[in-house]
Amino acid sequence: MKTGTRALGVAASARDDDRSTLAGCVVRADRAVDGFAFGSCTVGGTDATAAVIDLFSTLDREDVRYLLIAGIAPAWFNLLDLSRIHRTAERPVLSVSFEASPGLEPPLREAFSGTALDSRLDIYRNLPPRHELALDDGTVFVRNVGCSDDDADDVVRGFTPEGGRPEPLRVARLAARAADTWCDPTN
Repeated sequence: MKTGTRALGVAASARDDDRSTLAGCVVRADRAVDGFAFGSCTVGGTDATAAVIDLFSTLDREDVRYLLIAGIAPAWFNLLDLSRIHRTAERPVLSVSFEASPGLEPPLREAFSGTALDSRLDIYRNLPPRHELALDDGTVFVRNVGCSDDDADDVVRGFTPEGGRPEPLRVARLAARAADTWCDPTN
């Protein structure tokens, strides 16, 4: 991967019981940070997909080649529709998670019912399957839309110089947490 290749990393930090802060960070493959955008979504809501699309649109960066997103539910079952993000951004979208999981369907069934459950199950069941990827410093789990599994693995490896977390997601997580702290009126 060329050192100037850019990815937008998106991560969340729970601001409070109602809102989650989203940070979007443009990072080059050589680890240079090249832009930020912030947004939010509701905890337990259905607006996370729109919030990620807004971050991408706000940045208005034609040079971003990939979107890397931390997980698929940034705010307590506020699920991301990766295909919709891909269609809108016209870029490969990779969701990277950091823990093995039996899946979200049982917890979704415990937390929701009726149309709230049905809409979340529709999104969840339409997600691409997750595959395991071994890195030098650990294992991640990747879902990808708009590129092959092999290409997704190359992207994740190319943006993960060390530490087991792709640099765009590491920086986005730090930024989301910092913005959360700044937005908290008790600090």
